[in-house]
Amino acid sequence: MKIHGVCFAPLILLGLASLLYPGDSAFHTFSSLKPQASDKTQAKAVVELLKRILGGRSREFIVSVNRTFSNDTLDVCELRSSKNNKIVAIGNTGVAVATGIYNYLKYFCNCHISWSGNQLNVPRPLPTLTGVLRISTQHRFRYYQNVCTQSYSSVWWDWPRWQREIDWMVLNGINLPLAFTGQEALWQEVYLSLGLNQTEVDQFFTGPAFLAWNRMGNLFQWGGPLPQSWHVKQLHLQFKILERMRALGMMPVLPAFSGIVPPGITRLYPRSNVTKLNPWSHFNCTYSCAYLLDPRDPLFQRIGGLFLTQMMEQFGTDHIYSADTFNEMTPSSSDPAYLSSVSHAVFTTMTSVDPQAVWLMQGWLFVSDTAFWRPAQVKALLHGVPLGRMIVLDLFAESMPAFSFTQSFYGQPFIWCMLHNFGGNSGMFGTVEQVNMGPFEALRFPNSSLVGLGMAPEGIEQNPVVYELMSELAWRKEPVNLLKWVSLYAARRYGSMDEGLGAAWRLLFRSVYNCTLAGYKNHNHSPLVRRPSLRMVTDVWYRPAHLYEAWRLLFEAAPTLMDTQTFRYDLVDITRQALQRLTTEFYREIRDAFQSQKLPELLTAGGVLVYDLLPELDRLLSSDIHFLLGLWLENARSMGLNEREAQLYDFNARNQVTLWGPEGNILDYANKEWGGLMEDYYSQRWGLFVNTLVECLDRGRPFRQDAFNQEVFQVEKGFVYNERKYPSKPIGNTYEIARRIFLKYYPQALKTLT
Repeated sequence: MKIHGVCFAPLILLGLASLLYPGDSAFHTFSSLKPQASDKTQAKAVVELLKRILGGRSREFIVSVNRTFSNDTLDVCELRSSKNNKIVAIGNTGVAVATGIYNYLKYFCNCHISWSGNQLNVPRPLPTLTGVLRISTQHRFRYYQNVCTQSYSSVWWDWPRWQREIDWMVLNGINLPLAFTGQEALWQEVYLSLGLNQTEVDQFFTGPAFLAWNRMGNLFQWGGPLPQSWHVKQLHLQFKILERMRALGMMPVLPAFSGIVPPGITRLYPRSNVTKLNPWSHFNCTYSCAYLLDPRDPLFQRIGGLFLTQMMEQFGTDHIYSADTFNEMTPSSSDPAYLSSVSHAVFTTMTSVDPQAVWLMQGWLFVSDTAFWRPAQVKALLHGVPLGRMIVLDLFAESMPAFSFTQSFYGQPFIWCMLHNFGGNSGMFGTVEQVNMGPFEALRFPNSSLVGLGMAPEGIEQNPVVYELMSELAWRKEPVNLLKWVSLYAARRYGSMDEGLGAAWRLLFRSVYNCTLAGYKNHNHSPLVRRPSLRMVTDVWYRPAHLYEAWRLLFEAAPTLMDTQTFRYDLVDITRQALQRLTTEFYREIRDAFQSQKLPELLTAGGVLVYDLLPELDRLLSSDIHFLLGLWLENARSMGLNEREAQLYDFNARNQVTLWGPEGNILDYANKEWGGLMEDYYSQRWGLFVNTLVECLDRGRPFRQDAFNQEVFQVEKGFVYNERKYPSKPIGNTYEIARRIFLKYYPQALKTLT
C-alpha cells in the first residue's frame, strides 16, 4: 500500500514545521569541539550509510557536507528535490545530513529503522519536496549511552553489530556518544609500567559483563580474570568504532582517570594518600571496597596523565572526557573546600595532557544521595572546574531532574537526559508526557545552562518507540502532540494505514507508556521475573484494560502483517506484556488461596501458571530472534579464543541476567524475558514456590521465606552452571503461538477487569 502523497503529506508538513528553530544558548558554542573529519570524509561516510540501509535506492540521494552551512555551531540540514527525482541533502555535519535524510524517510516515505527491525518500503519514485525542507536543532549536543550500557547490552557485540548501532545513532541525530571500549588494555599498560605485576592487574579487573562497575570503582575481580585476547579484540574494535563515529561527524567521549586504583598501588607507593572505601551495594570487600587515590596527591596526576597520554596516542581525541569519582560512593569529607579541590585536581589532570579538555560528568550522584549532596557540596564540586569546561549529565531528568534544585547546576552546562531503562529489563514502559515536556521546561528554566539532550538507558534493544520520540525532540522547538505522533509512528513502523494499529498505539501511549508516578524507576517489578514470595509488588502504573484492548487490536491486524519484522516483534512484545500482567493475577490467586488455606484453588491457579502460561510464554519468546537467551550466550561464547575463555564468558553472561554476583547480591536486577530463560530459570522458581506452598498446606506448616530462599538459590545457581546450549535461532510459528495464547488467555484477561 502506498501511503505517501497528497492525502498523507499535509499531516507530515505540519509535523515538520516544528522542526525549525533558530534558538540560541549562552553555552551552546564550545567552539573548540567540532568534528575532526573533513567535509568530504563525512559526506562519503553518509553515502556509505545510505548504501547499507537502502541498497541501490541510495543513489537517489545526493549528499553534501559543508561546515560553513551553519552560521553557528548548531547542526542544520536542508533537503530539496532535484529535476531528476533525486533528493539533495546538504548540512554542516554528517550527523545533520543523516538526521535530515532519516526525517525525510520517516515523514515522506513512511519508513522506519529500529533495534527490532526496519520497515524500508521506499516509494518509487521518491516523494517530491515542493520547497526546501529545513531540519535544525537548538541543542549543541545530542548525547547517547550510559556507562552501564556497555555491560548490559553491547558487551558481546562484534563489529557488524556495532556498525548497525552507529548507523542508528547518526540517523537519530546523536553527535556525542560514549566510546569506552578497549580501555582496559590501556590501563593494563599503565599499571604494568608503574610496577604492578600481572596478578595484581588481573585481580583488579572484573569479567566482561561487569566492567561497567569496575570502571566506576564499584566492583573488582568478580567474573574475571580478563584474558589477554579480550584486550586485543576490544582494542581492535575500539579503533573501528572511533574511526566510524568520527567519519560521520560525531565527537566520541573517551574515559579519564577518576582515582580508583588497584590495591597494589599501596605496595608501590606506601606514602600515597589512598582511602579504602566502604562496600558497594550488597557486596562485601571480597569483590568491592575500592581504593581511591586522593586527586590532590601528586600520584593522581601522574597516573591520570599516563593514561590520557597513552589514550590520545592510541585513540586520538575529541577533547571530551568522562570521569565519575563519587558515583554511588560517599566522599570521605563533606567539606566544600575538599570537594572543590577534588574536582579541580581531576580537571587539571585532564588539562595537563589536553589543554582543550572538557569534563563530562554524570549528575547521578546528586539524586542518588541527596542527604550528602546538599547545595553547598554540589556547588563546591561543580565550581572546582571553570564554568564551561564541564558538562553535567542530568541523567534521570524525566523523573528526577537535578537542574531544578541545583539552579541549573550552578551555571555549569548540562545535558537533559532520559534514562528510561534500568538493567536492560524487558517490559513495556515509558514516561512519554514527561519526556515530551521536560526538555522544553529545562530550556525555559531561569538562567538555564542547557546545552543538549541525551538518552542514557542502562540497557537498550527495548521499547524503540520511546527512543524515537526522545531523539526527535532534539530537533523540535516545542512538544509534539503525542497521540498524533504515535499514530504516524504506527503507520511508518508497519508500513500500513490500518486504523486499528494507530488505535492500539494511542491506547499504549495513554497507559503503559505514560507512567506519571514521581521518581518511578523502571526495574520491571513484575512477580514474573522476581524471586517468589508472599509479599510481591502487584500494582502497576497503568490500566490493564488499555493494554488488553491494544493486544486485541494488534492481534486482529496480524494475519496480513506477519512478514513485517517490526510488527512481528511488537506482537510478541505485547503478548509478552499481557502474559506478564496475567502472571501477577495468577500470583494473587495463589497467594490468596494459600493464605485462605484453599488447596484446590491453589492447585488450579498454580497449575495453570506453571504448566501452561509460562511454557506458552517461553514458546512465544523462542519464536523471535530478539527474545532469545541462546543468542546472548552464543555471542558471549564467540568472544572466546578457546573453550576455557568461552566458558568464562558464558558464566558472565548467565550470572549478569540472573544472580548478578556470587550470592544473588543484586538478584534479578538485569532480568530479561527471553526464551530459554523463561523455561529454565523463572518457571523453575515458580514451580518450586507453588510446590512449597502446597506442601505447607498439606503438612500444616507455615511458609518460611528464608528456607525457601536457600532452596530456590540452588535452582538459580543451577541455571548459571547447567551448561545447557540454548537455541540461537527462532523456533516455531510466531503467529500460531500468539493466536493460541490469545484465544486462551484474552478471555481470562477480561475477567480480571471485572
